[in-house]
Amino acid sequence: MKLNFTRVCCPSNFSTFIKPSLCTNLHRPLCSSSLSSSHTSLKPQIPLFLRPPMHSATVSDLQKWHDWAKCLASSVGTTFLDSDNGPDSSLLCRELKWLVEDTIEDHSVLSQMSIENGKRSVRLRAGVEDLYNMWKQRIEERKPFQYIVGCEHWRDLVLSVQEGVLIPRPETELIVDLVADVVSENEDLREGLWADLGTGSGALAVGIGRILGSRGMVIATDLNPIALSVAAFNLQRYGLQDIIELRQGSWFEPLKDVEGNIAGIVSNPPYIPSDNISGLQAEVCRHEPKLALDGGLTGMDYLFHLCNGAASMLKPGGLFIFEVLELITCWK
Repeated sequence: MKLNFTRVCCPSNFSTFIKPSLCTNLHRPLCSSSLSSSHTSLKPQIPLFLRPPMHSATVSDLQKWHDWAKCLASSVGTTFLDSDNGPDSSLLCRELKWLVEDTIEDHSVLSQMSIENGKRSVRLRAGVEDLYNMWKQRIEERKPFQYIVGCEHWRDLVLSVQEGVLIPRPETELIVDLVADVVSENEDLREGLWADLGTGSGALAVGIGRILGSRGMVIATDLNPIALSVAAFNLQRYGLQDIIELRQGSWFEPLKDVEGNIAGIVSNPPYIPSDNISGLQAEVCRHEPKLALDGGLTGMDYLFHLCNGAASMLKPGGLFIFEVLELITCWK
């Protein structure tokens, strides 16, 4: 899959620019009824690295688990890679290193793992039994590593993610880059109201909110209450409660009170053709929410709806940026 940029200026003057394409996997979408605060009653999964070190184990037991986990990762070889472009042993071993770093409170222990220090007690953010289960899920069930540790590194952020919420992809960072470019040249856009439709983990909303600062405002919508609870955690962690407002509902539905007054809209809707879902990487097709991927027969079902609705929601001179399978299109 490729990711390009196209910019269209309307009504009369028309210009297009294409930036170099990148390989991509996919990203986030969803939505359906009215304004709701139900997401506040849900408790999102706390990322592993933020959990208190309430568990302990001896260095010997931790080393035993690590040796087992590394052996399991090494046994994969290129099987997953050859099957569906999944992770090979090299990547899985790097993930194992990251899992250990997120789990152990005192990182100096990593260089001291030896028989001589075997009886030393180590404080952990997850028990050894939990670590065995986590790594079995990673290898045997192909559960995404981001769901295992409860977070994804995206731009300069570390965002909470969990099952039921699509994992933000690096390619989607380019939408935030585009917004940064346009608001640096246009004060009306910087100080205006923005909307993130199908916010998922809140990645785009948080990224854009940090760019706009106190002069801007972002409304982030999603139907999925799990997604909204995760987004709420992420915006609170980065201190953006006064800049980002979460609303539950379908696409433009929660935005009726601001119709015609939005400076910019961003969205990463479902755009994978239905028949292509089963052929995706096992981590994606088995575990990530299908509603966040499936764009209908041609992958265009939600895109048409967004394009039709954007014109009435944007104020004159407003901007619409969205991600699709082959390109990111920007309408102004």
